[in-house]
Amino acid sequence: MDLGFTPLANSYLRREDLNRPEATYPLILVFCPECTVLQLLETVSPEVMFDEYLYFSSYSQTTLQHAQGLADTLIRESRLDKDSLVVEVASNDGYLLQYFAKKGTPVLGIEPAGNIARVANERGIRTIRNYFNESLSDSLVAQGSMADVVVANNVFAHVPDPNDLMRGVRKILKSNGIAVVEIPYVKDIVERCEFDIVYHEHLFYYTFKALRELFTRNGLHVKRVEHIPVQGGSLRVYAGRNYEAPSDGSVDALLEKEESEGMHSLEYYSILPEKAQELRKNLLALLNALKAKNAKIAAYGAAAKATTLLHYVGVGSETISFVVDRNPHKQGLFMPGNHIPIYDTSKLLEEKPDYTLILAWNYADEVIKQSEDYRRAGGKFIIPIPEPVIV
Repeated sequence: MDLGFTPLANSYLRREDLNRPEATYPLILVFCPECTVLQLLETVSPEVMFDEYLYFSSYSQTTLQHAQGLADTLIRESRLDKDSLVVEVASNDGYLLQYFAKKGTPVLGIEPAGNIARVANERGIRTIRNYFNESLSDSLVAQGSMADVVVANNVFAHVPDPNDLMRGVRKILKSNGIAVVEIPYVKDIVERCEFDIVYHEHLFYYTFKALRELFTRNGLHVKRVEHIPVQGGSLRVYAGRNYEAPSDGSVDALLEKEESEGMHSLEYYSILPEKAQELRKNLLALLNALKAKNAKIAAYGAAAKATTLLHYVGVGSETISFVVDRNPHKQGLFMPGNHIPIYDTSKLLEEKPDYTLILAWNYADEVIKQSEDYRRAGGKFIIPIPEPVIV
């Protein structure tokens, strides 16, 4: 699936950058019939994308609620206490680890973005600024840091060498510890036409078959898998070093379901480009029809996926007047490529656009709930995925 050339999804611009050239990269998704992984052809250096980062997890109530639920589950199931250790890979601003810390369980975050790691440490969440890999894991183990729980949410899609990352997870995990990984699920991406999750930060898109083999190849035994609604549809996988503990029925059941639905063959994925083209046609027709009636259109969510969606559909500042976002670190900046300005969410009530396109569609329920005053003032929302609808 060729989505064209796009700028990096989180490469927001300052006003003084607007007249400078922007780097763009090909965004081409391919399928490997041997390992059943979808991946990008172009790999951009992680240092370019992640050393300074503007995505802060704590600005989404949905994310925080999900994190608290996961923490409560792991505290209960793993019987975590003051003598335990929870390590999170790509821990962001401490959005998840805070819930373990509040219950008295020691935590350690590993976060590559310097600005985000500083915020986490200021909040009292012990965080190392670094990329997690086997080498770092060896260093931490040598210092006596062995984890009862390792969490890696939405990170395996990002790393150029997932085997190195998985070996690091195994090494830092205690013999009876548990590793918990959450990752967007390709089944939802295909069936719900979530093509905008494809951007340069996301190198890999996993079937459960591929993910399980990644664990097994690196010495971890998958014990349980859950299909959860977060992030548009994700898998949550539980694994450990203990191969004597049997997997529950969820593992074989999901493998069999993938096989029966053809998810390990190219044919299953060939429909995604067709669906994306149809969505592009329908969304563009809707927006053009509204503009023809002199409707004012804004957008909600300066999300990474917004860069892919807007560039693929071919929508820019000629159609969308501005974007609003709750994250103050993005406010005052401009979207990559199309230079649409980003404001605080209060801009919706100030300007009262007729329609607001929800670019962070995976948080649509939260966005709509938080924007009740705008809706009472007559504003309507457009949800683009899995097909454009007006709310």
